Amino acid sequence: MALPAAFNRLCWSFLFLLLLLLPSVFAILPPSGARSLPQVAPSRSHNSASYFRRLLNIPFSWGSKKSRKNLNQWLDNHPKLLDRLRGYGQEVVIRFNVSTDAHEAALRKAIDQMLLDVWDFTDNYTDIRLEARRIRPLMGILPPSLHDNHFILIPDLARLVAATYPSNAPAHSLAPSLLNDRGITPAHDIPSPKRRGVDDVFFHDYQPLSVIYTWMRLLDSMFRGRGLVRIINIGKSYEGRDILALKVGVPLSGAAAQDSRDTILITGGIHAREWISTSTVNYVAWSFIRSIDEDPMITKILEHFDIVFVPTLNPDGYEYTWEVDRLWRKSRQRTRMQYCPGFDLDHAFGYRWDVTQHQSEPCSESYGGDLPFQAVEAAQLADWARNETANGVNFVGYLDLHSYSQQVLYPFAYSCAARPPNMENLKEVAMNLAKHMRLSNGEVYTVMSACEGAVASEISASQVPNPQRIRVEAGGGSAVDYIFHEFGARYSYQIKLRDTGSYGFLLPSEYIIPTGEELYQAMKFFGDYLLGNNGHESSSHNVVAEGQDEQISIANSREEDIMELRKRRRRSVPNTH
Repeated sequence: MALPAAFNRLCWSFLFLLLLLLPSVFAILPPSGARSLPQVAPSRSHNSASYFRRLLNIPFSWGSKKSRKNLNQWLDNHPKLLDRLRGYGQEVVIRFNVSTDAHEAALRKAIDQMLLDVWDFTDNYTDIRLEARRIRPLMGILPPSLHDNHFILIPDLARLVAATYPSNAPAHSLAPSLLNDRGITPAHDIPSPKRRGVDDVFFHDYQPLSVIYTWMRLLDSMFRGRGLVRIINIGKSYEGRDILALKVGVPLSGAAAQDSRDTILITGGIHAREWISTSTVNYVAWSFIRSIDEDPMITKILEHFDIVFVPTLNPDGYEYTWEVDRLWRKSRQRTRMQYCPGFDLDHAFGYRWDVTQHQSEPCSESYGGDLPFQAVEAAQLADWARNETANGVNFVGYLDLHSYSQQVLYPFAYSCAARPPNMENLKEVAMNLAKHMRLSNGEVYTVMSACEGAVASEISASQVPNPQRIRVEAGGGSAVDYIFHEFGARYSYQIKLRDTGSYGFLLPSEYIIPTGEELYQAMKFFGDYLLGNNGHESSSHNVVAEGQDEQISIANSREEDIMELRKRRRRSVPNTH
């Protein structure tokens, strides 16, 4: 039953007041006399009274304007992070324009030989991070045809890294200017979105793990009474941290309350440095919860599905990015090589784990282990999902959020030769997900198979029955393939969020809310589609809610109709940003 509107508004006002305080308290450390933040241990139990007493017993002067004047305060209180930041000052990100298989093969060989950090790759380009002094040796082992097909994408990496930590200055104002002729949106040409108010204050900055978990417990405490929100524990990380999730859904009544419902799973933070994926999972969860009494489409979705939001599947790595190395990608588990810890969790799942044969070097950023599920966190998610299905849960959809490149990718990742049995439906839904994200803010997301845009493999024709280009960076052992194949989640996707290279993994915090809105609109379509409406009801509801007289089915309309809808929406809806 929905709460009375007045009481509902009162609950949200109280929540927003607490969220207004949380970022100021936790995102900026106390003055130099303090060593660490007061934290609530993930496994520590509490009753609601003592919990709110602890939450409100905070020295609010930490978040004062005076304490926030130093834009590098977080860095100043983390000497290891500051030391690593100095190293970033010698590093750049280079984009290679790739047009042939020979180019891809040459880059792959150089990457393996020099153990370079691949930031992104598509069928058109590959982005690589390296020290500036290593550019000349890299060119020495690449063919001459690639010498003129590259440019420096990010020349001042340290500046962008520092700008992602909480501060009073907008991150885009600290970013270096980029050239206009790169085929991407230059950083200084991207309009700065305006923050909307106190209701979304938690998303004005990226948040450390302790704040995220406190926020999740707060939501659980406020809405557990309605049965709408429940915090659950997926498992433990290698270093013993809880992998927490929010389970959101309208509880059933009567005999139906004992039935297990269809479930949609959303994960973020598999790669630790992809902060926007973690923030977006949280934003979509928050948007669904706050809209339950306001949006009939959300109510209908949550009456039929449970949605499990896992903001950071890799809590050890995420914590490490806040304490030591902002650009850390893998987990923090020990490997057989002492000085190269960590597993790439997106190469650690059991389905087609060893198909690419490029996972044997522990120092590689894409090392998935010597055995499937050797990575603790991947095994924990698989065990949890297996237990859920044993208890009657049916996974109907899976979204695995990453960054960057603005893509919607569908299975299979391990090989382009393998075709899912529902390929046409997968592509149709992927196209509509991309459309709804574009209609939200005008950002274009491309759609393709997860196996495409691949760097050429060194596997010979004699080793592979059907010689083909194999995706090395996101091939065997991926989460999206595993959940799709093992648990029958017929609509499984990996979505790479903003941007297309201006900032890469260092997307400014000003874009947390716009990116979250894009996925929120896509999720509304996704839920409506899974209800059997093919997205029609969701599209029609959006049009009516924004003052349109006619109803338009986006899923079945032509491209011209969609663009016209965008124009009319812009004319009829005042700008709230």
